[in-house]
Amino acid sequence: MDARKEVLSILDDVLSLNGRAAAFGDDTPLLGAVPELDSMAVVGVINMLEERFGFFVDDDEIDGATFETVGTLVAFVEGKLG
Repeated sequence: MDARKEVLSILDDVLSLNGRAAAFGDDTPLLGAVPELDSMAVVGVINMLEERFGFFVDDDEIDGATFETVGTLVAFVEGKLG
């Protein structure tokens, strides 16, 4: 499974980006840069990550830095997958 591709798909679905996420690179800023990514959307993304990848995210495992860029979010997912 390609974690980056799955993360982009989740972002596109949860944020209703209509395919825009496909153009995101690892250095694409997320939190504060993508207007659709508000606090409720962050919860939706986390829930979808948990569903799609089969892991659980504790509250103390995640903070704003996790959603800083596409790359930081992908790195978080890859870290959870081990």
